[in-house]
Formats: sequence, structure tokens, C-alpha cells
Amino acid sequence: MKRYLLPLLAFLVLVGFLAVGLRLNPREVPSPLVNRPTPEFRLPTLADPAQQLAPKDLLGKVWLLNVWASWCVACRLEHPVLVDFARAGLVPVYGLNYKDKRPDALAWLEKFGNPYQQSLQDSDGLAGIELGVYGVPETFVIDRAGVIRFKHIGPLTPEVLRDTILPLVGKLGA
Repeated sequence: MKRYLLPLLAFLVLVGFLAVGLRLNPREVPSPLVNRPTPEFRLPTLADPAQQLAPKDLLGKVWLLNVWASWCVACRLEHPVLVDFARAGLVPVYGLNYKDKRPDALAWLEKFGNPYQQSLQDSDGLAGIELGVYGVPETFVIDRAGVIRFKHIGPLTPEVLRDTILPLVGKLGA
């Protein structure tokens, strides 16, 4: 009887961990970069590869960094929300085109609208790795000092913008 007790106990512990894990929201994966400086990188802009931009060039303003790709289905769902948000002009939105081909990305923006002040071309995905990107789309709120204050995984919704991002941007003084 005792020899069955240990495996049964181990099984019950595993079931407990599984039950807790199934209740977690995968969009709330904590980022180790929140409240830390934005990683340093300098990338060509999508519109003009001869022009480069780095996060340190945006010091002094609160801004959003939206990681996207033309091959991303969820990005297509998010895009109209992002276009409407950018049109309101409440905070500058910059893009990070992730592991994409430049012609595909430019065609996508031409077809669906361009909400970005600038979009950076991260063809090899190295800047995305530095940012801890799990997948696209992801959006970061970055403060005047270049510190990441919030990370949203998945498509932005009007509710996320209204209830989370805009209040934070207001606190940061955009």
C-alpha cells in the first residue's frame, strides 16, 4: 500500500500545477524588461533604408513601439485599431517590422494604412530578441527616459488602449 502512496502524491501535485497553469492568462507573461531601459539597437527605417533610428533618438517623449509583420494574421486584426489610435495623435506610435521582407511590409502598409511615425526594419529579428518579443504583435509603452513601462502581448483592442495604455501614457506625461 505504501509503495502506491508516493506515485499518487506526485500525480496529485502535478494535477495541482496543471490546474493553476490553466487559469493563467498567456497575454500576461511578465517581461523582465518592464521598468528597465529599452535595449540599444539602431535599425534602418522601412521607408528609407539609408535612414536609421534608435530608441535613444526618441528620448524626451513618451511613445509606443508596436512589433508587427505583414505575415502576421493577428497583426491584421489589430491594425484598424492601431490606425484609429494613431490618427487621434495622443502619443507617437513607432513600428518594428519583425522578420519580414521590406517589399511585403511596404505593400501591407500601403494596403491597410500606415499608423507609424516611422517603422524600423528588423529583418533578422535581433532587435526583437533584445526586446524579449515572444511573437507578433506586441506593443511597448516607453517613457521619456527610454524606460519600458508596459508590454502588451497580442493584438491591441480598444479596451486595452482605453483602460490600460492611455491611463499609463497620461501618467507618464505624454
